[in-house]
Amino acid sequence: MHMRTLGSSGLKVSALGLGCMGLSANYGEPVDEAAGIALIRTAVDLGVTFFDTAEAYGPFANESLVGKAVAPVREQVVIATKFAYDYDAAGNRLGLNSSTAHIQQAVEGSLRRFRAERIDLLYQHRVDPSVPIEDIALAWLLAQRPWTVPIPGTRRLERLQENIGADSIELTAKELETLEAINATGSVQGARGTGRETYG
Repeated sequence: MHMRTLGSSGLKVSALGLGCMGLSANYGEPVDEAAGIALIRTAVDLGVTFFDTAEAYGPFANESLVGKAVAPVREQVVIATKFAYDYDAAGNRLGLNSSTAHIQQAVEGSLRRFRAERIDLLYQHRVDPSVPIEDIALAWLLAQRPWTVPIPGTRRLERLQENIGADSIELTAKELETLEAINATGSVQGARGTGRETYG
């Protein structure tokens, strides 16, 4: 597996990451914990070092699963997670909250679930319109640069293997030119999430 560097942070990750959401949320019943752990550990064996999760997936269950799965190899992998929402004691989503105090609370919860002392990469999952953007600013990830790292999610080993196979494909200049021409004729479709959806 080739490696890439995220932005200017110096954080090196596998060219393909693994989006872990589907193991715990939004695609039917969560997978059996042992099966989820086995998939994540197999991904590590295949060269994946970048794992994406969020407190919203479950909620909380996916972070715990990822933390348990990567515990034996924690120093070899990069974990990315996300904050955005307030929850009640029963785990019901109450709405967006990106206040400084809530971010600290969310991070502390994620660290407990990861059984770790650090989060390698933290995202804002949804923009909270009540908090000025000048307050949790995040680095802008530029598309089509050497530090761009896709994080496709899957529940199946065969899909994981297919996704990882993309790292070995080198497109020719002509193929890239053709794809760029096709892309230039289209436009972005669909609205962005409002914070009430259950998807990732």
